[in-house]
Amino acid sequence: MSIGRRSLLGLAAATLTEPGFAAPRPDGKQAAPPPNITVETHRGKVRGTVDDGIKVFKGIPYAATTAGLNRFRAPKPAKTWPGVRDAVAYGPTCPQLAAERGSDMASSTFDRDGGEDCLVLNVWTPALHDQRRRPVMVWLHGGGFSAGSGSRNVFEGTRLCRRGDVVVVTLNHRLNVFGFLYLARLGGAEFAESGNAGMLDLVAALHWVHDTIAAFGGDPGNVTIFGQSGGAAKVSVLMAMPQARGLFHKAIVQSGSHLDGLTPDEATKHALTFLAAADVQPTELQRLAKLPTGGLVAGLAKVMNAPGPKPNYSPVVDGIVLPSVPWQPGGQPGAPAVSAGVPMIIGSTRTETTAILGAGHPEYLAQDDASLPGNLSGWLPERDISRIIAGFRRLMPAASVSDVFFAITTDRRVRQQAWAQAERKAAQGGASVWLYELDWATPVDGGKWGSPHSLDLAFVFDNVGKSEAMVGSGPEPQRLADQMSSAWIAFARNGNPNGSAIPAWPPFVSGERATMVFNTQSRVVNDFRGDERALLASLPLYRVTR
Repeated sequence: MSIGRRSLLGLAAATLTEPGFAAPRPDGKQAAPPPNITVETHRGKVRGTVDDGIKVFKGIPYAATTAGLNRFRAPKPAKTWPGVRDAVAYGPTCPQLAAERGSDMASSTFDRDGGEDCLVLNVWTPALHDQRRRPVMVWLHGGGFSAGSGSRNVFEGTRLCRRGDVVVVTLNHRLNVFGFLYLARLGGAEFAESGNAGMLDLVAALHWVHDTIAAFGGDPGNVTIFGQSGGAAKVSVLMAMPQARGLFHKAIVQSGSHLDGLTPDEATKHALTFLAAADVQPTELQRLAKLPTGGLVAGLAKVMNAPGPKPNYSPVVDGIVLPSVPWQPGGQPGAPAVSAGVPMIIGSTRTETTAILGAGHPEYLAQDDASLPGNLSGWLPERDISRIIAGFRRLMPAASVSDVFFAITTDRRVRQQAWAQAERKAAQGGASVWLYELDWATPVDGGKWGSPHSLDLAFVFDNVGKSEAMVGSGPEPQRLADQMSSAWIAFARNGNPNGSAIPAWPPFVSGERATMVFNTQSRVVNDFRGDERALLASLPLYRVTR
């Protein structure tokens, strides 16, 4: 396990917190001792590091290993440990399939091996032992429900902590078949919660925050959950989980509104597909606890690499963990009653699908008129393709064919869901909701990406210096970071994103539909993209698989 230079310096500083170890000053006088960066949690003491004045703790277990008999079950409490545990390096990520990444991700680090002892979290805090209660911002990583981790460098919380005097938490949890293999109909009560084990991991992490974060300078009564892409989907689902009630108080959904879940029938079908690939009969589920981790990963690879439609391992409306479809209570569109008092921010980027689709299919970046209808066939009902293309051409007369494609697919895959989620939250009449769109275009690769999926990460975390492959250089990215990170911090502090860094941002209500359009000069527009919304209004929402 490698430890960076700053971590080694921080660890060295931690050893100097013992009496008599204050370093001498150049003038020979005894210097003040370095800050105490040892914290006692309810499972044992942890020793962190210092990064540019921010105290950092990495790889803290919030629950037990998920291997062996703990597979496909709700998380168990972490074991206690004696002495002081060094929390200086990220912990394991959930086992997952390797993924190809585009050039826009070249600045990101993906530097940790996988393992089933992956229920770990990381904490950044401005100060310890000062009796302060700071807002807590708990980040849920993207990658759908199948991949990713909370350990990427763009998620490092140092600058966000310093800017806003907040505590930042990132975490790992079970994914893909490790977290969402629904076995309840095949194995009975023993596996009743298996289809949502990964979501129960997040609840366990939030319990850890509730019980422990005060020792790190955070306020357990002021917790914001926020996430992007798959992380935003997890936020959306947590909003509908009774087990999570009271563990968070504000929520931010970035480019990933998730409004439904798998049915038990769908999830059972997907589970049978995996069991066949892993050579496990439905009548011998106990064998799953004995298979090596690599055997489960190999089975996952087999089903995901097979030709044809792919199985989907994601949250299941099982009647237990998810009592009903998250944003369709009682079978009707609406917001979950369990989180009616939780304010939200919901949004998207201007051209989400340049990255989601274009990174893996470069031909989409250079389409012609002949190819466009066929490329849209999976996104629109056949009878509506010509009408929708003609309508978007009228709205975008100077756009290229590819621009039209990305506008339509961004609306279908991301923006319509965001609009629907904001509408349902506002109609509930509970806490307020704010809607945004990030419109700034990145200059990287000649500007071909526009405003792609994940562009917001560097701005929200104020980490543009770690994201040049995505945002480029120059002063403009920092202007976006100054605005978005400040708004997110204001929201985490008091439930309202307004502040001096941005124009006045009204909550979203059905009549005005106010939308903050983030750019170097941000502005609020009522019913932003209303013409596009009207063109697509008759279509059923596109069902996103993650």
